[in-house]
Amino acid sequence: MRNTMKRKWIFLLAPPAIALFIFIGGEVVMHLWNWLLPALFGWRTVTFWQAIGLLVLCRILFGRMGGHGPDRHKWRRPSAERWERMTPEEREKFRQGLRSRCAGFAGPEGETKAPAS
Repeated sequence: MRNTMKRKWIFLLAPPAIALFIFIGGEVVMHLWNWLLPALFGWRTVTFWQAIGLLVLCRILFGRMGGHGPDRHKWRRPSAERWERMTPEEREKFRQGLRSRCAGFAGPEGETKAPAS
């Protein structure tokens, strides 16, 4: 019974809390943008809704959309200790994974650089 009451409170408090969080984030972005960018670069001021759009755009471009699973950091750079513990086969598998992910980033004239060991 008590656990059910906790869940009801969460369902009642979550939507207003999310709306408040979005409102505060939009206001902060709008005020910072309108305070800094027109004075520094001569850019136009933004409205509240444009500030919300900027927040969404930044989340898409720079944020982690989801990514809470166990493979979230699958291809992050290993620490020196972890690299030393890897077998040569694991190191090569890691390099191949990086190469497959970065295949479109060739150097000048199609050259590709070998990763530093």
